[in-house]
Amino acid sequence: MKLDILAIGVHPDDVELSCSGTLLKHQAEGKITGVLDLSLGELGTRGSAELRKQEAAAAAKIMGLSFREHLDFKDGFFQNDEAHQRALICQIRRLQPDIILANAVSDRHPDHARAAKLVADSCFYSGLIKIETRHAGQIQKAWRPKAVYHYVQDQYIHPDFVIDVSDWHQKKHASIMAYSSQFFNPGSKEPETPISSPEFLNSLDAKMSLWGRAMGVAYAEGFTVNRYPGVNSLFDLL
Repeated sequence: MKLDILAIGVHPDDVELSCSGTLLKHQAEGKITGVLDLSLGELGTRGSAELRKQEAAAAAKIMGLSFREHLDFKDGFFQNDEAHQRALICQIRRLQPDIILANAVSDRHPDHARAAKLVADSCFYSGLIKIETRHAGQIQKAWRPKAVYHYVQDQYIHPDFVIDVSDWHQKKHASIMAYSSQFFNPGSKEPETPISSPEFLNSLDAKMSLWGRAMGVAYAEGFTVNRYPGVNSLFDLL
């Protein structure tokens, strides 16, 4: 399977919270999208790895993804080293995405920035023909995505560009709430966390509304870039 867009998150729900509207929008335009979770978020205070896996599958169904899998990286303890890079390179070459969406370059959770660098480095190395990887016993061809964009997560980062996701706001919210163990549930007996309050979900909408206002729409998602994007015309920016 070749993907147009692959969104990578170190934890299940990273993608839903940060860029699911963008995936939904591009799916509606006929693009093939998928999600790769690096871990199962097993260190999370609420729920369990198995439950997060089930919730991720439910969210994938809501979003209509063409692909969703997870790698067995250790939540909290994975490293940006050769072993982890090779595992990720294998998936990049297997799926051949033109665009990769990755974790925030800086955030409250230390896993997010570490994953952002791991993904960016792996995308570069995936294009080097002298790095050999195999999938299903076959040597893979080198593949480098055309672009890597980093979504914004908990901490506010001024985005380099924003995407109008107003028409997909409700479905994005539904995909987030597939993670019933993690977010606001008045009947839950689990411990309270920084993301389990209704205020947290309200803050997501507020952030999206702020970015949307900049382009005259209701809701938008923000992204940062490592290298500036090029456009063919000033009218592409309208």
